[in-house]
Amino acid sequence: MKTISFAIPCYNSAAYMDKCIESCLACGEDIEVIIVDDGSTKDETPQKADEWQRRYPDIVKVVHQENGGHGAAVNAGLAAAEALYFKVVDSDDWLDADAMAEVMAYLRRQIERRDATDLVVANYVYEKVFEDKRTAMRYRNVFPVGKEFGWRDIGHFSPSQYLLMHSVIYRTELLKDMGLALPEHCFYVDNIFVYVPLPHVKSVYYLDVDMYRYFIGREGQSVNEDVMYRRIDQQLRITRIMIDSVDLPDAVAEKKLEHYMENYLSMMMCICSTFLRMHKKEEDEAKLRDIWRYLEERNPVLYKRVRHNVLNIGANLPTEAGRVIGQTGYKMAQKIFKFN
Repeated sequence: MKTISFAIPCYNSAAYMDKCIESCLACGEDIEVIIVDDGSTKDETPQKADEWQRRYPDIVKVVHQENGGHGAAVNAGLAAAEALYFKVVDSDDWLDADAMAEVMAYLRRQIERRDATDLVVANYVYEKVFEDKRTAMRYRNVFPVGKEFGWRDIGHFSPSQYLLMHSVIYRTELLKDMGLALPEHCFYVDNIFVYVPLPHVKSVYYLDVDMYRYFIGREGQSVNEDVMYRRIDQQLRITRIMIDSVDLPDAVAEKKLEHYMENYLSMMMCICSTFLRMHKKEEDEAKLRDIWRYLEERNPVLYKRVRHNVLNIGANLPTEAGRVIGQTGYKMAQKIFKFN
């Protein structure tokens, strides 16, 4: 069995996909690199993918499919994955070679174990290449370093320390056994990827190394403020799926994990509220009422807790002050976390 499958979703990625693929190939020969060409038509992405497979036939797999969005590409990568571990690497991002040497050493040790670690976590770095700025997101105050642990052993997450797709490596069979499937033709599916599997995770290992380099600044990127507003219906769709997928608090045995997941959902609701109050449109106000009603009807207990979470108290005040509080909080987050 190979150690890890790297799934690389590609959509018209010819200008930058080589750097990403090369960073994965540098991890060794005991890996799979699954390039998913998600219906690219505007550049040489399909041809480049096939050429990588020709050069590395024992490592690189290529999946060509009709365009289904990021979620469909991740689904295809997971379906093709045969290694012990599974990681998504977006085609405009890359992996740090020094950090991956440590990560791979740990993953290789799991091959011989009867109960391999379910979730391996490492740091990621916001790379604002055009500004020559970078910000590392680390978890050293949250997770024990250098030992396997469970959810009862974790510390407190700060608002900047939510787990992202960039920071996680799941055991492949865990994802397949739970039937993880991301929605197609929708942005923000990474939230589902790092949220829904967590109650299935029993063991975690954290490496305090800057593993993943997350490129920020490409035109049309989904973290761009104007783009996020235009795609608010997709944000709402993902939030509803998260509400439906995990029945908090009953589905989560460990209190610390329950608290983390509640805060994560609170963050999602805060994002919805902030963007739906951005332009003071009546249709947006209706969508805002609908998403809160959706949560209340499906989980009244969770609704009360999320509604009274500090993230949502100010941002949802039914006044101009509430709208300003939400916008101010978003701007502060931009400056602190450098994500836009």
